[in-house]
Amino acid sequence: MHHGSCLCGAVRFTARGALGKVTACHCSLCRKHSGHFDASCEVKKSDLRIEGEEALRWYAATPKARRGFCATCGASLFFDPPHLDWVGVSMGAFDGPTGTRLALHIFCADKGDYYDITDGLPQNAQ
Repeated sequence: MHHGSCLCGAVRFTARGALGKVTACHCSLCRKHSGHFDASCEVKKSDLRIEGEEALRWYAATPKARRGFCATCGASLFFDPPHLDWVGVSMGAFDGPTGTRLALHIFCADKGDYYDITDGLPQNAQ
């Protein structure tokens, strides 16, 4: 079990089982939503339990995905493509160690000009 929450604790979640690979997304939407690039892992929808849903807000950023954040503190928490069976959970929202490591960078062609990616991990343009 992995537990997490937003900054103020109004939205809490539990993810059962192993977490999916950790991906850093550098697209302009993730950068605007998170303030930098977004690092998240995939969790099966059936393995994710969310508490405090009254404080959770969803923003339909595109027709293919929505983003979940806390209405109280503004913390970025979830990336949900409704047509798929998983939710991306922001790594910074987990409490304590996750036992995971960053595995991949995506949308690197859209990354900000103020940083370099130098960790040696695979980088996909899209």
